[in-house]
Amino acid sequence: MEASQKKKRFNMPSSYTVLFLIILVIAILTWFVPAGEYQVDEAGNILSGSYQVTEQNPQGLWDVFMAPVKGMIGTETTPGAIEVSLFIIVVGGFLGVVNRTGALDTGIAQVVKNYKGKEKLLIPILMFIFALGGTTYGMAEETMAFYPLIIPVMVAVGFDTLVAISVVLLGSGVGVLGSTVNPFATGVASQALGISPGEGILWRLIFFFSMYAIATIFVYRYAVKVQKDPSQSLVYKDYKENQKKFAVADIKEVMSTKQKVVMVLFGLAFFIMILGLVPWSTLNENWTFFETMNQWLMDLPIIGTLLGQQLVPLGSWYFMEITMLFFLMAVIIGIYYRIPEGEIVSTFIEGARDLLGVALVVALARGIQVVMNEGMITATILHIGEQNLSNLSPVLFSILTYVFYIPMSFLIPSTSGLAAATMGIMGPLGGFADVPEHVVITAYQAASGIINLVTPTSGVVMGALAIAGIDLTTWWKFTAKLIGIIFIVSCVILGLAAVLG
Repeated sequence: MEASQKKKRFNMPSSYTVLFLIILVIAILTWFVPAGEYQVDEAGNILSGSYQVTEQNPQGLWDVFMAPVKGMIGTETTPGAIEVSLFIIVVGGFLGVVNRTGALDTGIAQVVKNYKGKEKLLIPILMFIFALGGTTYGMAEETMAFYPLIIPVMVAVGFDTLVAISVVLLGSGVGVLGSTVNPFATGVASQALGISPGEGILWRLIFFFSMYAIATIFVYRYAVKVQKDPSQSLVYKDYKENQKKFAVADIKEVMSTKQKVVMVLFGLAFFIMILGLVPWSTLNENWTFFETMNQWLMDLPIIGTLLGQQLVPLGSWYFMEITMLFFLMAVIIGIYYRIPEGEIVSTFIEGARDLLGVALVVALARGIQVVMNEGMITATILHIGEQNLSNLSPVLFSILTYVFYIPMSFLIPSTSGLAAATMGIMGPLGGFADVPEHVVITAYQAASGIINLVTPTSGVVMGALAIAGIDLTTWWKFTAKLIGIIFIVSCVILGLAAVLG
């Protein structure tokens, strides 16, 4: 071997490989960890202190390779991921049809054009738009198209490339960190615990607005400082070169009336989803408007039959209903925009294909739970956790859960995969410490979100930095203080949520 030959660079294995290796490790543990089970009540809730040792049921190679299959379909002891996976695929198809109209791209371009000369106002406005995308549907990879549009505008008015990518990357990132109804984080985690994605939405809203405010103030202050004195820029050495490289072009895109309607329909889809998922009558027993309206519609002659007698009232929706919603909205948008039938189908399939990997990783991650349950070690691990957590306060448990998910988020960058792989354990552990399950979900989302702002395993982070010509170490230096602030505020909010529920 020649001395000049470069050493092979270590590449982080994909989420699929990591999850499958975890399945293999868990299967090995079933040969050594004592098997056990808990008694449950009529609702299926685990009864604390009822753990009993049972006969060992070690898992072999057949079980290892069957785990992802059973994870998708489900077993008697483990709910299948098929509902979540199908929903993810349909959302991908919906986004494909919306992107075919060009409404999202043109909308951003129009906002930039309208605020020319008042670019500092663009920072909070654009960050809020991207944060909304992050909190509602986990906007991440979709942001890549916006960097070439926004970087020239920000550089032209005296900001630097760090400001430009922060508007998009941190905007969407803190939105995902404070996911309210994000189906790839909140949805998957809630389904794994068997609760409505609407539970705990108040605390997730607090998270969303807090993190948005923190990130926006951080970016705005840095932008003003750089605009006043360019030498304060962390990328000042490339400042003049970037002025030439990203020379701003005249943005001529104008959103058509049809595209405006598409954006209204786009927002309406997520608004209806929120209304459908929030358990209104559970929050307040007098909030029965949707049930009353649903019954009134069903009692109407002809109309009730046309709508379907199995129509589910808003507030009682779950994955089947919201999957239907996005499928329906994709069809409505396609027909309204007069996209040919064949093209609606092809763009829907293409969009679904983009998220097929996410759908499959959920099933693979659910396979971990399958092996643990069939190997009878889930209860044993919960019992160990119950013993160790019995003296922990809810505040301490919620913070330790957050800290636990930080390295786990680096190991499994996929928010869907991480939720499906761990919620089956962490949710019941929270119950032992009197911490609501929705707080465990919020802790997981916050930890995953903070890591995905800076991790080199994220294609979004590395892609954005590559477009702007910024080194990863410079990005870490720029975001270090922000990450510290987010960590502290997250711990405070989680502590309050654990106490107040």
